[in-house]
Amino acid sequence: MSMPRILICGDLKFAHKELRELFNNLAEVVTLSSSIRSRADFLIEFEAGGKFAGTVGIYRRNISKERIGIFDKELIKALTTAGVRWIAQNGAGYDEIDVAECKLRGIGLSNTPRVVDDATATAALYLIISCLRHFSLAERSLQLSQWKTLVSPGMAHDVTNRTLCILGLGGIGLRLAHLAHAFPMRIFYHSRTPPATPSPDCASALTSTSMSLGSAIPPWCTYVPSVKELCELADVLSIHVPLVPETIGLVGKAEISAMKKGSVLINTARGKVVDENAMIDALETGHLSSVGLDVFPSEPSVNPRLLAFPQAVLLPHIGGETYETEYERELCALRNLRDFLRDGRGTNLVPELRE
Repeated sequence: MSMPRILICGDLKFAHKELRELFNNLAEVVTLSSSIRSRADFLIEFEAGGKFAGTVGIYRRNISKERIGIFDKELIKALTTAGVRWIAQNGAGYDEIDVAECKLRGIGLSNTPRVVDDATATAALYLIISCLRHFSLAERSLQLSQWKTLVSPGMAHDVTNRTLCILGLGGIGLRLAHLAHAFPMRIFYHSRTPPATPSPDCASALTSTSMSLGSAIPPWCTYVPSVKELCELADVLSIHVPLVPETIGLVGKAEISAMKKGSVLINTARGKVVDENAMIDALETGHLSSVGLDVFPSEPSVNPRLLAFPQAVLLPHIGGETYETEYERELCALRNLRDFLRDGRGTNLVPELRE
């Protein structure tokens, strides 16, 4: 009897040796070749005699959408018909996969929670510091041979003793809280649920520092019962919630208007969580002094209105992109898929499918 196949949908960067070790004598590994340039090319390979025929599990990276599109209802339905039973997403976010359709069709979906916590929290901390101190603008001033003529002491503010309000105190938000507390900053938060305990299979991805902190909420983190009340307190609002239907536009005009004049908005979560037009309007009026963004609603496109604000700090969604994080993210996703093949149920099933 031939072994089942697993499909690597989006190239591995680092965990090639581990891929061979994890699936040795367990599954045949097939990859998304360069000849596949469309969804039609992709799906035809699942037919009898095709390269992907017999595939039961897929390792997925977001970059694969450039050739086959997102894993929407249509694609999930086709994959179910072809015999796919598990999708292992490389990443904590899975908003490019139709979870409801996976649930309907009986396809398992796993992600890689906690693996990106430290790298993304560090990116958020950089954005906070750069927005308050205008370091990014100062660097551009120097590179333009204008020394520091684009900045002045009156524009910059100390990080110490500022109020940081964290929307979503999950793994990333909690790690940021610990980092910011060192200054110290005053920490307030709003979150629907307490932080979850790290998954054993992904625990190796955590730094020794973050592992020692655990998932308990420290006493110096003060809970605020609503998003609007949180915004009213913020010198800096940092967003760390997943993109689900309930969080689209969660930070809208009312919430931004509730923030203090001259405050800062940081987003390393997903662009659509924030009403972009309301945010830009607040920058134009000076209600927001700056924004620090690593995510945008229509990535990789960036609203040209944002580029008109030299004080804005904009990154091309690199918050979780370090060698250590990417390696551990690949390994975690592969282990999730291995567990499905070996045990019949993968690790790190997404919350919507745990019911």
